[in-house]
Amino acid sequence: MTFDLPDLEAMRAFGERIAELLRPGDVVELSGTLGTGKTTLSRAILRAMGHEGEVPSPTFTIIESYDHLQPPVVHADFYRLAHPSEAEQLGLDDYRDGSVLLAEWPDHAGGFAHEADCLSITLEIRGQGRLAVVEGGAGWQERMP
Repeated sequence: MTFDLPDLEAMRAFGERIAELLRPGDVVELSGTLGTGKTTLSRAILRAMGHEGEVPSPTFTIIESYDHLQPPVVHADFYRLAHPSEAEQLGLDDYRDGSVLLAEWPDHAGGFAHEADCLSITLEIRGQGRLAVVEGGAGWQERMP
């Protein structure tokens, strides 16, 4: 399934649709080259879920937690991981317990597409906007955005 996101307003609206559908244990994989809008979409999802403060990019911290949201959200950027085993060393499973995981650069952590509750989104530059290519695991088949 593909979604045309011609501007920031469309990206925000797309994030809102995803946020409405999230449940504890879900993973939203965000893939794409540098500058395609992974963090922008994460910010849109978090704001739609009710977060009102700053949403820093977790590029350097790797993991940012938003425990005050329902469900809680873990926003991770795995770009700097040299090997998927490093995600385990970070205690990722502990962070994920009962939370939604927004995972930028998921391939650097070994990927999550094998999980039933994974929504995989690949963002591509299309003119001045973006194209989102979306695939859902079994847990998303009835609730695709």
